[in-house]
Amino acid sequence: MSVTVRPFLMFEGRAEEAMTLYVSLIPGSTVLEVERYGAGGPAKEGTIKQARFSIAGQVVQCSDSFVKHAFTFTPSFSFMVECESEAQQDMLWAALIEGGAAMMPLDNYGFSRRFGWLADRFGVSWQFNLP
Repeated sequence: MSVTVRPFLMFEGRAEEAMTLYVSLIPGSTVLEVERYGAGGPAKEGTIKQARFSIAGQVVQCSDSFVKHAFTFTPSFSFMVECESEAQQDMLWAALIEGGAAMMPLDNYGFSRRFGWLADRFGVSWQFNLP
């Protein structure tokens, strides 16, 4: 018996925008599969029914929920990004903080020489570490 486990991100109309941003920023990333809602469906035509993308080898699934929920993403789930250089960390941080918010600005917190934690414009949390 085979089992697959992967992160699943539920957006309310911005799944494609988020997926496109993430894949454009992280080296070795790609969109794997996209299924859209059609005309007459329960959701707005063209929005993401289900998609899979790979960011740095981690397969992530996402969708646009047509149901409005009283919740969004929580920082208790985050993507941890180990960066190779300060320049790479700065580039990724700048792109993802745009329209988002820092929870822990890039700094030396004692457990890492340079660490930061942010919520991007979609509400998804990212931790950045420079080992």
